[in-house]
Amino acid sequence: MKTTFLARFCLTLTPVALLAAASLAGAAVQFDWPCFHGPDHNNISKEKNWLGAWPAEGPKQLWKANVGGGFSSVSVAAGRLYTMGVVAKRETVWCLDATTGKELWKHSYPYVFKPQYYEGGSSVTPTVDGNTVYSLGQSGEFFRFDAVSGEVLWSQNIAKELGAEVPTWGFASSPVVEGELLIVNVGTHGAAVNKATGKPVWTTGKAAAGYSSAVPFDAGGQRAVAFLAAREVVAVEAKTGQLLWQHPWKTEWDVNAADPVLDGGKVFISSSYGSGCALVQFSVKPPRELWRNKDMQTHFNSAVLVGGHLYGVDGEAGKPAFFKCLDWQTGAVKWSEKGFGLGAVTAADGKLILLSEKGELVIAEASPAAFKPLARAQVLGGKCWTAPVLSNGRVYCRNSTGDLVCVDVKGAGN
Repeated sequence: MKTTFLARFCLTLTPVALLAAASLAGAAVQFDWPCFHGPDHNNISKEKNWLGAWPAEGPKQLWKANVGGGFSSVSVAAGRLYTMGVVAKRETVWCLDATTGKELWKHSYPYVFKPQYYEGGSSVTPTVDGNTVYSLGQSGEFFRFDAVSGEVLWSQNIAKELGAEVPTWGFASSPVVEGELLIVNVGTHGAAVNKATGKPVWTTGKAAAGYSSAVPFDAGGQRAVAFLAAREVVAVEAKTGQLLWQHPWKTEWDVNAADPVLDGGKVFISSSYGSGCALVQFSVKPPRELWRNKDMQTHFNSAVLVGGHLYGVDGEAGKPAFFKCLDWQTGAVKWSEKGFGLGAVTAADGKLILLSEKGELVIAEASPAAFKPLARAQVLGGKCWTAPVLSNGRVYCRNSTGDLVCVDVKGAGN
């Protein structure tokens, strides 16, 4: 009988090594979500074999916790979950057990931001990098923590440190790790600090920032980040902050909040308040718009790009909103579905994971042919403007008052 490679390999191992090899062979692949919009910064998970359908009573709720007011999403790494929220005029960074919801540590500081026209609360999602985690408060409170113990490794107010203006609705840029740098949308076209020390490395001006997070990409052999500034979409060199290209994108109240979507030398940008959306080719100088329309106006949650089509919410607060599918190349609307309000969408394994504004979790096929729901369940109440997160067979959903639920979608093989 033919001996497999694994069997031949195991015959050469000591008993201790054999035990370790068996453990490694049986270990499940981990699909952590260590930062806002996931490890690829596109809001798409590589996780497969999760349940895209469930019984009529819905998926099993594993736990529920309250993390304070706000719209921070969650990061999941090494069995721990990180998020932010405001309780009793204090902004808090939370670390919970991702499986049970048990509090592992928290760090709080005075919440001095004064919300305008909405309830306020944390907007930034913490970023995990190995054994450390980074957070940015609405007023610029910037921290590096030990991911396990919660010990503060450095802290500063980056707005004061750089002399940068705090935008009207506070900072909303989740930190992005690029090598030894930590990049945030603070100041005119962003800023970077040394991730180990917190010391500024480069800055691009003191004007009020936009509200999107940076999206890393390769640009002609160099690393770059793109994001929506207050009045344009820009890309800067990651190491130096040098401006690589920019394209004007003015929105009423300077609310450029949804992250840009990049693919093949093109970038999709979208904002609300009548601005609409556009596909811009940045591989030419100067960048040029390939198409522009008002068929998808993403207020703050980004669209996802799956199979050459964009899926996202078209609408603004206080007005009717629609979940839509647009053709990436032409901007043509393939279909439009009402009833989700200003909800949010992520994607995995050819499926869309939607959380409606009223807390309904919906799984749908990512198809340009029609809106094809596969499963739906009411998992939360209140206002839900935060994107759901799939990580290791669990979906995490959050509302504006800080209710955070974890539901089980673990399938065979997880």
